Amino acid sequence: MTTSHIPDLKGLPFYPEPMTFLSLGGRLWAWEFNGWKAESLSWKTGCYIHTGLSGPQFIFEGSELAEFFSSICVNSFAKFPIGSMKHAIMCTDDGLIASHGILQRNAEQEYRYFAGGPWPLYKLSQSKFDVKARVIDGYLTQVAGPTSLETLERATGESLRDVGFLKFRNTTIAGKDVEIGRIGMSGNLAFEVRGPIEDGPAVYDAIYQAGQGLGIQRLGWRTYLVNHVEGGFPQQSWTFSSAANEDPGFQAVADAAKYPATPAVSGSVDPADMRARYRTPIEVGWDRAVRLDHDFVGRAALEQEVAQPRRTVATLRWNAEDVVDIYASLLRPGEEYKTIDLPTSPTWLEGRLAHADHLLKDGRPVGMSSGTIYSYHFREVLSMACIDIDLAKVGTEVTVAWGDYGGRIKHVRATVERFPYLTEGRNDAIDLPTLSKSSPEKVTG
Repeated sequence: MTTSHIPDLKGLPFYPEPMTFLSLGGRLWAWEFNGWKAESLSWKTGCYIHTGLSGPQFIFEGSELAEFFSSICVNSFAKFPIGSMKHAIMCTDDGLIASHGILQRNAEQEYRYFAGGPWPLYKLSQSKFDVKARVIDGYLTQVAGPTSLETLERATGESLRDVGFLKFRNTTIAGKDVEIGRIGMSGNLAFEVRGPIEDGPAVYDAIYQAGQGLGIQRLGWRTYLVNHVEGGFPQQSWTFSSAANEDPGFQAVADAAKYPATPAVSGSVDPADMRARYRTPIEVGWDRAVRLDHDFVGRAALEQEVAQPRRTVATLRWNAEDVVDIYASLLRPGEEYKTIDLPTSPTWLEGRLAHADHLLKDGRPVGMSSGTIYSYHFREVLSMACIDIDLAKVGTEVTVAWGDYGGRIKHVRATVERFPYLTEGRNDAIDLPTLSKSSPEKVTG
């Protein structure tokens, strides 16, 4: 790590070696470090460190915090102890997901919301609850994979085996006070390290150095979204788009929070059909989070859907011969098929994606496909399906209409597979006190 002549990297240190950055929304984002193959293997063979979600976080304070968030979240707040986190899901009146992110309880009258955008700020401006909000700038560094615990224990110099799933506590790294929470997007063992943005580079570098010999890789945005599809995490702006875009008043709040809201629309579904690019919590498999024990925005629509669900989420494994034919079209005269970019397609270059490909069964529409990836670990092309419930059985054969509306379409055979696809060592099932230490000689980066 050295002093950088590059503008603010939002919690990422600068290393004087070849790496690629992406300029988007007035800031630089780390795009690629050691190549997408090595980076995409990291959370299966060692661990990764990623700090791409650093930036604005929202502090809410007041005596009616639970009442306010209860009014906008599908989640129940009957239990929410200090030191814990929730995957907070917020909907429009139509039951479509407007925002989802991590809500944590810092103190009796303080919650923090991050990695989900300013939708709660917007809803607070329309309410009369005794709640006030402010924006802070913080780093959010994710460390995920089988050696993530040992890496962080090296960095902190203490045992972290008391950190339960969806829990957090304070410790120190590189002389800085940090917050460590047990959560992540890899599907397997994962943690987040958080603190003031100015401490981010020193903390990141200390963790990276601690991971040497444990297979640590720095993960860039080119490869980061692979883990959402492998790990089974539907994600706003990747596998679906935020329905908050339908609310004209939200755009002003998003602009003030420096949160880009306009998506890049793509896929074989007509771009005018934005509903195909939105999801309800039921459609992405978050049924268990929807608690009908309170009134909240979108309850009436979700109550009907819970009673008669139409679609759910599944993994699609694409036929290898059809995938090869897509690439082979680049070597033939005439219009080629739309290229499957490696390792994610469409790439994150646009920042906010709204992609939807038609999903067919015997020629009839049965859902949508999005979030297409090439998994170097599994050596397969995978995508995330929103599919009719009666077809969501492993082994069902379907067809993905791959391409952009109005262009050449390739009908790709696909098979419905397990969801999530990466099943080994799920984070919520690991008992940290009994977890043995990694053997560095057995870890490959």
